[in-house]
Amino acid sequence: MGTREALLIELFRAGLERVDGRRCVRAALAAVPPGRFAAAAIGKAALAMTLGAQEALGDSLERVLVVCPDEQPGQSLGDRPGLEIHQSAHPVPDERSLRAGARLLSWLEALPAAVTPLFLISGGASALVEVPIGGVTLDELVRVARRGLADGQDIAALNAARAALSQIKGGRLAARLGGRPALALFISDVPGDDPALIGSGLLGPASGGDSIRRAVIASIDMAMDAVVEAAQARGLSARRARERFAGDVARLAVQFTHELALGEAQVRVWGGESTLRLPATPGRGGRNQHLALAAARLLAGYPDLALLVAGTDGIDGPTAQAGAVVDGETCGRIALHGLDCDESLRRADSGTALAVAGALLRTGPTGTNVADLVIGAKLPPRLAGS
Repeated sequence: MGTREALLIELFRAGLERVDGRRCVRAALAAVPPGRFAAAAIGKAALAMTLGAQEALGDSLERVLVVCPDEQPGQSLGDRPGLEIHQSAHPVPDERSLRAGARLLSWLEALPAAVTPLFLISGGASALVEVPIGGVTLDELVRVARRGLADGQDIAALNAARAALSQIKGGRLAARLGGRPALALFISDVPGDDPALIGSGLLGPASGGDSIRRAVIASIDMAMDAVVEAAQARGLSARRARERFAGDVARLAVQFTHELALGEAQVRVWGGESTLRLPATPGRGGRNQHLALAAARLLAGYPDLALLVAGTDGIDGPTAQAGAVVDGETCGRIALHGLDCDESLRRADSGTALAVAGALLRTGPTGTNVADLVIGAKLPPRLAGS
């Protein structure tokens, strides 16, 4: 079976596969009645979701507008008529976000009446496109985003603040359709998988009602179920959390290591999103790396325990790593390089410490974004059959 670390990564990839944007969109559109379609794909998984739509709809997909982050040029959509791709800013908006928002509105206004709009929305849309309400400047949008990130604001609260400043968030874009029938497919990274919160409600319900059919096609629950099934297929006992986790990384590190150590399951799975307050001048890393390092301190002295903490989008904060895999020896390896785990946590410099320990996990763009996965293993470092 190999090493415990390899097992954890295999289980993580099984979770990613279940919520892959390309696969999920293709499946969701398989039974759509024939017609003419135009797709607007916005978010971290925009490219993968567009590929799924292309495969499902073929030539009936006449126009495609894609807005995606810089760091995800990834998969090629090919060279086809009616396709335009805009790379924009994430997690803090910039001038490109405003240009993308303006283009989204003009694109919608130009759609022929016989064409059905299809919206493919995933996390990250909040920063990627914006049309601010009158009197709101880009500087104010930037301040709201940076303050929310620095203060460890949860995603629902941050998205609500963004929607209050927007002409297109919070159901306002849906209202602009004027009752026109449309279809919206969502990959959810928010609590409750509520379209009114995904992407700050970019395709949430209009206040007076609308004619948009909405479906959440991928969520953290689906990813957790896939991890459990993959573990059980390998003959391991597995248990997943029933509730999505949230809150401070330090508290969650205690919770996860405690449940892993005291529980009987060989594999445990949690899904959600932690929060982290940053110092004035943070070091390298993101919330998943910080949580992993905090947990590594608690795992010291427990040779049979290990934890993978990673973002399903393949990105952790401003880094190119998804997260990390840690065990009872991680802090010892860090100390051998002259670094102190407590000091690294205080400075929010977990990425530097985990790098010297060889604990960082890098996946590249994943084609999805359903928040974060934490997978724990209660197994010896070298597994039977290796």
